[in-house]
Amino acid sequence: MKAIVNGIILTEQGEISGKALLFDERFQGIVSTDEVDADEIIDAQGRYIAPGLVDVHIHGYLGEDTSDGSEEGIRTIARGILANGVTSFLPTTMTVDWRELEAAFDVVRRLMPQSRNEGFDGAEIIGCHAEGPFIDPQRKGAQSADHILPPQADLLLAHRDIVRIVTMAPEMPGGLDFIKQVTADSDIVVSIGHSSATYEQALEAIKAGASHITHLFNAMTGLNHRKPGIVGAALTTDVYAELIADAFHVHSGLFHLLHVAKGDRLVLVTDCTRAGGLPDGSTRWAASPSLSRASKAACRMAPSPAACCTSTTRCATCTSWAAFRCWTQCTPPRSAPHAPSARMTARAPSAMARTPTSY
Repeated sequence: MKAIVNGIILTEQGEISGKALLFDERFQGIVSTDEVDADEIIDAQGRYIAPGLVDVHIHGYLGEDTSDGSEEGIRTIARGILANGVTSFLPTTMTVDWRELEAAFDVVRRLMPQSRNEGFDGAEIIGCHAEGPFIDPQRKGAQSADHILPPQADLLLAHRDIVRIVTMAPEMPGGLDFIKQVTADSDIVVSIGHSSATYEQALEAIKAGASHITHLFNAMTGLNHRKPGIVGAALTTDVYAELIADAFHVHSGLFHLLHVAKGDRLVLVTDCTRAGGLPDGSTRWAASPSLSRASKAACRMAPSPAACCTSTTRCATCTSWAAFRCWTQCTPPRSAPHAPSARMTARAPSAMARTPTSY
């Protein structure tokens, strides 16, 4: 048995100080410090003690990308993000050639059971997030226009054993039928993203079975008093919604509103690319020839050493822990207390992706 003392423990009920957290292979309980009987005592030195982070939207890290279809690459990602506090994740593909996507799915399929073993060096792989290729070319963002496909449920359902989330544009021809078939024939979560759907079309998609929104506000129709868009649909229904909480993709002034509107259905994600964890410079992106990274023009997760990057879409990369810290430092505890913030990086993503969590 081990014990962590002198830390701020985040629980469902709130923050707990002056107690010790006991654990071995799993969490065992919270006791007063004078009741500690442990083989090893770890001094947290006043830091937060939080559940392991779950990142359901992360393309890459340390120069590797899921869409490369490299087993060693995904091992590198898993190992790198574990050092950032991520204990499980969904390797996320981009819109590349379908044969490349299937190769990436096969690698995730092989590694997923291995990642559950005690000897696996890295965060657990709990499935795959397919961001595309069934998206709107007008909202492709950094995705490759050359490999966008119309919604085809049969293609995706062949990989229902490994894909946990698919990001798609419901307004594309056949989009609603795609949603109905995928949700009827699998446990895959359909997420609205990279889409020009109107508010009404988004509501139709949600009625058809879509239950998630990919990186809220980004690459979608925004909130307008006459045209509420996808953002309006996300805020007024019970779907889960991702947020890249780096205060660049979405202004931190909206964090409180999102917390009030979505509560436990707000999911913090990184959307990190292969540039994450690398020094400033240039690196190739899965769907683009290159991704420039320069600190003077990039978004940083302050105060954090997280990697930053900038491209023609100025898409920042970060770590899950940096996203958590940015959220807590940009929102007053009264409006967005830290315990709910931890739920956004642990319980909410696990519940949304239908994977178990002990939190």
